[in-house]
Amino acid sequence: MCEHVFVVACALYPRFTLLAALDGRAELLGQPAALAPQPGGRQVVGEVSAAAEAFGVTASMRVGEALARCPELRLVPPDPDGVRSAWGRVLERLAGIGADCESDRAGIAYFDVDGLRGIHGGHIEGVIAAARGALGRAARLGCAPSRFASFAAALQARARWRGASMRMPVGSRPAVLADGSVLVPAAAAGAFLAPLAVGLLRTRPELAELPDVLERLGIRTLGELAALPAPAMAERFGHPGLLALDLARGRDTPLEPRRPPEPVGERIELPEAASGPQLERALELLVARVLARRERRGRTIRALGLSARFVEGGTWRTRVTLRQPSAEPDRIRTALVTRLGELPAPAESLRLEVEAFGPPAHDQARLLGESPAAVRRRRIADAVGQARQAAGSEAALRVLEVDPDSRLPERRAVLAPFEERR
Repeated sequence: MCEHVFVVACALYPRFTLLAALDGRAELLGQPAALAPQPGGRQVVGEVSAAAEAFGVTASMRVGEALARCPELRLVPPDPDGVRSAWGRVLERLAGIGADCESDRAGIAYFDVDGLRGIHGGHIEGVIAAARGALGRAARLGCAPSRFASFAAALQARARWRGASMRMPVGSRPAVLADGSVLVPAAAAGAFLAPLAVGLLRTRPELAELPDVLERLGIRTLGELAALPAPAMAERFGHPGLLALDLARGRDTPLEPRRPPEPVGERIELPEAASGPQLERALELLVARVLARRERRGRTIRALGLSARFVEGGTWRTRVTLRQPSAEPDRIRTALVTRLGELPAPAESLRLEVEAFGPPAHDQARLLGESPAAVRRRRIADAVGQARQAAGSEAALRVLEVDPDSRLPERRAVLAPFEERR
């Protein structure tokens, strides 16, 4: 046995957002169905059922093309608020077995396995059995040395429920447990990934466009990609190319578990045909109720989620990040009221939820006698930090003069990193 080579487990729920939008109407999965476009967004379908896939309908396909391929296709209103709530319950069940999860989108969660073996029988199969008991039959489970390889293993897993998972001897080959979970040891990671298509790299947002380029160059499998020299990949594709090479060879970046937000929110029912001042008044009441919640404990608010449930079915949700954490009702309402104009349909209820808290609600600058210039520098540093969190490390740069008198514009100045001096 070489169980220590298993590091990361992936819990995958196929078509999770579609299932959450169906709200218990699972019988529709046997019919051609797809998520309707987001209100006000691009006119493309979301996740599709297996019956719709049989007609050639795929996610991100234009609505017109999808209906042309399958005239009987049923469009289901999206429910982002319901998806968020349902996925939060799944993460809570995983936390119940001790898993500290990383999850960037609903339907996929990763967690470290080694730290859980001691409380689940001392072996990997015990951890998988505990996860299966918490998640049920609908989830696919894969375990491998890296996040990317565990996702590929979960894709290969199938729901073959035959009772509790059985412990199986594993060495240099993948193993399939009795419940359909797939375990891939480190010695087999490269061979396991080699025949898979490079299109699997699209699951990483930073590599979404790379598979198309690789396929045009004749590189169609991860094994062919893994055989390429690293200097050539770095020269041709830069950092994304090196990341793709590491993924194809079974390596990945470390997990970054995130603490789920505290459930602090309020909902208010709206009268029929509520609009304009009525919506603003409802928003004002929501802000006051959220600020009065005991769970806030005097803290400021950094980010909020505003959601609505439509009269005709479906939900809408948007996230608002405040430029500066605040607990002032007027400032919070001003930041949110502009989003009410984005509501694409009449709403029967509004919900306001805190997604991130800030520091305690008091101004230390006044107490410490901080100068206006120091306050300005601190606020600029906060803004730069927020921009980099949202758009990456190169989202904020400064202009550095090199040769102002040069006749070539590109030689007069260069972009350099902006230092966050507080």
